[in-house]
Amino acid sequence: MRIGEAAAEAGLEATAIRFYEKQGVLPGPERTDSGYRDYSDEDVDLLRFVRRARNLGIPLDDVREIVELRTRGQVPCEVVRRAIAREATAIEFRIAELQVLRDEFMRLQLLAEEVADDWPSGRCVCHIVEAGNITNTRRTR
Repeated sequence: MRIGEAAAEAGLEATAIRFYEKQGVLPGPERTDSGYRDYSDEDVDLLRFVRRARNLGIPLDDVREIVELRTRGQVPCEVVRRAIAREATAIEFRIAELQVLRDEFMRLQLLAEEVADDWPSGRCVCHIVEAGNITNTRRTR
């Protein structure tokens, strides 16, 4: 099947498939005589795996390693276990950060309801935000 069909079957966009191929996550598929990518049912199964792994937040490098191991006929379960454990720990850490951030926002929300909209200092941009205690818990853009 062509890339559009494979993408639809796997629940991906064709651009995502091309990206994964370019990044070495997926081996290049067979090509037709006219140069079109020709995907098999096994390729679609692999695409579904990649989609599921990425949806779980497994990093691209780990997905690449898992696919490479499987392609070589090796069992990639140990890599999967390590990735799951690492991501679970990262999620726990992020949850703790988010709980602190939530508490700070609740405190600021109460402050915002209690104070006037003006502030005596002419150097202050917004006294509500500047009253916050949280630093560097979110990435700035």
